[in-house]
Amino acid sequence: MSYFHKTFSLYESIFECLKRDEAFYIRANPLRHPLIFYYGHTAVFFINKLNVAQCITERIDPRLESTLAIGVDEMSWDDLDERHYQWPRVAAVKAYRDQVRNRVDRFIREVDFSMPIDWESPLWVILMGIEHERIHLETTSVLIRELPLKWVRSHPVWGNRCRETGPAPQNELLPVEGGPLVLGKNRDNAFYGWDNEYGQQAFDVKPFKASRYLVSNQEFLAFVTDEGYQHQRHWTEEGWAWVQFRRAEHPVFWVKMDEGFRYRTLLAEIDMPWDWPVDINYLEAKAFCNWKSEKTGKVIRMPTEAEWHKLREREASDQPDWERAPGNINLEGDMSACPVTRHECAGGFFDLIGNVWQWTETPIDGFDGFAVHPIYDDFSTPTFDGKHNVFKGGCWISTGNYAIKDSRYAFRRHFFQHAGLRYVEGERLPDAEMKIYETDLSITSSIEAHYGRNDDRNGEHLFRGEALAGRSNFSVVCAQACLEHVQDRKTRRALDVGCAAGRSAFELAARFDHVDAIDFSARLIAAPSHLQETGVQRYVVRDEGELLIFKEVRLRDFKHYEAVKDKISFMQADACNLSEKFSDYDLVFAGNVLEHLYDPVQFLCQIKNRIHPGGLLILVSTYNWQAHITPREKWLGGFKAATGESFTTLDGIREALLPEFERIGALCDLPFWERHSSRDGRCGVAQMSVWERKKRR
Repeated sequence: MSYFHKTFSLYESIFECLKRDEAFYIRANPLRHPLIFYYGHTAVFFINKLNVAQCITERIDPRLESTLAIGVDEMSWDDLDERHYQWPRVAAVKAYRDQVRNRVDRFIREVDFSMPIDWESPLWVILMGIEHERIHLETTSVLIRELPLKWVRSHPVWGNRCRETGPAPQNELLPVEGGPLVLGKNRDNAFYGWDNEYGQQAFDVKPFKASRYLVSNQEFLAFVTDEGYQHQRHWTEEGWAWVQFRRAEHPVFWVKMDEGFRYRTLLAEIDMPWDWPVDINYLEAKAFCNWKSEKTGKVIRMPTEAEWHKLREREASDQPDWERAPGNINLEGDMSACPVTRHECAGGFFDLIGNVWQWTETPIDGFDGFAVHPIYDDFSTPTFDGKHNVFKGGCWISTGNYAIKDSRYAFRRHFFQHAGLRYVEGERLPDAEMKIYETDLSITSSIEAHYGRNDDRNGEHLFRGEALAGRSNFSVVCAQACLEHVQDRKTRRALDVGCAAGRSAFELAARFDHVDAIDFSARLIAAPSHLQETGVQRYVVRDEGELLIFKEVRLRDFKHYEAVKDKISFMQADACNLSEKFSDYDLVFAGNVLEHLYDPVQFLCQIKNRIHPGGLLILVSTYNWQAHITPREKWLGGFKAATGESFTTLDGIREALLPEFERIGALCDLPFWERHSSRDGRCGVAQMSVWERKKRR
């Protein structure tokens, strides 16, 4: 209760720095809403999330809870938001905040809960709201810092900036030992965490050197005076486009004067404190490192997230266990940055935490085992796009979760957030490989069908009949049926035709020495190929309407799949026009493929010569012929023959395979489920027929 009220009041106090109501409506940054949005947004968040979690059922002001719900913080620097908003009056938002404070206070007092508080606890939603508000305390401070001075005023708390400054130190590189490192925390961790903090990832950090100090304004000045902002060779492609767009010539909080530069703090413009850390975005930090590499002939860059943690090991204490913060953080120091020489840590390094955030080279991604919190499903996943870089260590205004060692935050590379850098000398980094979410629903429906779990979120709970009850997975059932027919036959090579997301290929590889898995769709074949190569595939499925569920499949979660993955070759191919390399098979399996071919007779006539005598062709099909997929004259069956008799698909298969093949065993009907959304889909039944190539006499 105390944490909630302290946070709520602290947040409101920073808006007291605005001189008059008009300041709430000035867009300090064209990529973000005016401050009136942020004033109400954090209160709206409490009510919206409590409703999503079904902890409460009532609204306070539905209009505000819609208008002030969604920000624009994920926009590109060249994607300006031109929409017009009908912003509420300041007094109306203040009245709303008062109502929310009372409602949340009452909820905390009345709710039933048990310890410990975990993801499923109703109080987790309250902690989420509190930490969300502390995030926006810092966001708001950046926006106020970007406002023209005429819109802000002094404040008894927020105006207490650092008064100390002096000559900047000469920076130097100090050695850092490498070693094994495991990042991520367990769900039983004692402190609140955002979803991207959970899971585990192991690293073997190589030895490197790191700068003793954060880069000061003085050190960065050398880059500016060397015309660093004018030379494209120092910048990434994205960075140079941003420089041109912003017409940037120096850091955003430097104020250019005829005689040099001044410096903008939260509420004032002061003489340049050359020994304070420079405030820059990632693009500027990267350009500075490239420039320094050119000057020194060394590989100078920002640390990776793992390397930062190796540095952080020198400071044993963590929020909230320290008696006093070992850095300019948690609002325990000045309401601004301070000299980079003030906070020394073990090993001769300064400002391992606090003062300004430290950009890293690491694009944010989930650790192994990452799972989306269902109440805030878009906190992390939109940032797993290779365009958001992790920064670590916190800054002078970072509090709560922001200030702990395990916190993981990332921003677009063009954003400002009281962030600077510490550079390192180390190995040149390979391009980051991102495990981005597949969002094409035509692709993800196949991934879900192959690897999704049969729980109450995939629709099978709608069907209680014996045929569907307890079915584990259509692809697995088909593959297991194939293996039952194989028995003591040769198991050197198999071909999976129309493999889609590839589950049956992994199952067949448990018995066969090699499996070729082909599909006509290159986009679709990319999913199992990516899973095979990286061990993980992320994707979304439709929940209802425009709502999505974020999911992840990991190869290691399936028995023996990691052991057999290298026995599979996933390839794009046309089943009706196969290359000669697709031959010499002991088994060919085609699951729900025939009815999707433009010439199924050609496929059968071609494939029967690719199978060894004694080998098997196993076909699974719904026989659901459609003229827009397969021309009417190409259908295998499902029509009246010239004799007037019914000619079935099974008749057509037999005719195409004679005389080399004969059908063995009984026909078998296999039910399947195609998921459309959480509560909608299509139930169907396919027939399996098994054909053996006759042995030569």
